[in-house]
Amino acid sequence: MTRRELLVGAGAGALGVLLVSCTPEPQPTPTKTRTPSPLPTTEVPAPASSARSTWATDPYSRGAVSYNRVGVQADARSRLAEPVEGRVFFAGEATDADNPATIRGAIHSGESAAMRIRAAAAAGERIAVIGAGLAGATVAAGLADLDLEVTVLEARDRVGGRTHTQLNDEWVIPVQLGGWLLPPLAEGEEPAREESGLPETAALASALWRAPGRDVDPISNDPIDSAIAEARALPTDISLAEALTETGADLEDPSMVALLAYLGTTAGADADLLSSWFPPALPSADRRGVIGDFDAHIHDLLESAQLTMSSPVTRIAYDDAGVSLRLGTGESTSYDRVVVTVPLGVLQGDRLEFSPPLPFAHRGAINALGMGHIETIWLRYDEPFWQTDATIWHAIGGDENQPVRTWINLLPVTGESILVGIVGADAAESFAELEDQEALLAALRSLASFLPAESD
Repeated sequence: MTRRELLVGAGAGALGVLLVSCTPEPQPTPTKTRTPSPLPTTEVPAPASSARSTWATDPYSRGAVSYNRVGVQADARSRLAEPVEGRVFFAGEATDADNPATIRGAIHSGESAAMRIRAAAAAGERIAVIGAGLAGATVAAGLADLDLEVTVLEARDRVGGRTHTQLNDEWVIPVQLGGWLLPPLAEGEEPAREESGLPETAALASALWRAPGRDVDPISNDPIDSAIAEARALPTDISLAEALTETGADLEDPSMVALLAYLGTTAGADADLLSSWFPPALPSADRRGVIGDFDAHIHDLLESAQLTMSSPVTRIAYDDAGVSLRLGTGESTSYDRVVVTVPLGVLQGDRLEFSPPLPFAHRGAINALGMGHIETIWLRYDEPFWQTDATIWHAIGGDENQPVRTWINLLPVTGESILVGIVGADAAESFAELEDQEALLAALRSLASFLPAESD
């Protein structure tokens, strides 16, 4: 049994659904780390600075993004988004059926929750929003023009949730340790309305696929597309891994390993856990990245609300008269309605009690979905050691000492010698548990494939 299965299984029979993101335990926030010294010698030079995320071990997120597990019902996310007795509302990427596991999904879910509150609330009501991430901030902004008293309760000592911008003198540009990648825009397409107000973005529009010492042809998503198409004709859902095997794909082939590793950086889960009936969006050959200050953007969204930091919630009691929240300090506060925007991984925990317990439909949805893992590591160099202008790199081949197979080269779009490694699924969970020096060493070993060949 994997650690993820153990966590999900432990939550399956619990009557109380918990918000670890609202608990009083200390928070291991992702922080900038200087290059450790001494560092074992590697082929790839050590960076001047490094920073990394640890979402898998963060008690306020318990992972990075939600995904559809094998056998999940089509309406699971919609059921989770349904209000409970007109008092408890939900938002967050896990509740968005159209764009789960994305920045767009978080924004859209916040807008949807705000619309539901607008339809239900009377003038002068007190509204609590649990979580000051992108979804919670969007809820607050969507209620700003109403005669409502909106309080945002955040367990952390910062805003942003699973988006996290770090600013310091060592990094000329903001370091994004959480969600920051967006799908590319089609030719002539304008950003979606909910994305038009995001911080500055840059196009990451060229890909490099490389085996050790040599470039290789780009790997197509076609095998995954074909496997999904055939699996959807089956009477029961099967995993994406099984669907690929049924259509003749070799899951041990280095090219397939690399393709599924890239999928893991967006889906957060390995192919043996992903539904083939309701698969994640397949990663594209090019992306967009937020290179502006995400935290400043979220502070702007929260401007009209009362923001209370370091305020974990341990119990939500609701009835036809209103909602009572118990904080980690033991204090209780009362509101007319509450919007819960914490991550799915937190809902699958056991530290915040709902009284009465959430309806069976909500508990079933929470346990039917999975919480996936995505981690990033940022490396800043004084001078680049690489000789390519490609912005998205993929490594084919390698071994278990090279867990980071996807890299973003920010030099062409920012002028700064910065590489961002992204690792997903089980490899990300293991990566998050490494000590900082171990993680940096694993990242440097993973970059060996991108060292210039003698003929370059």
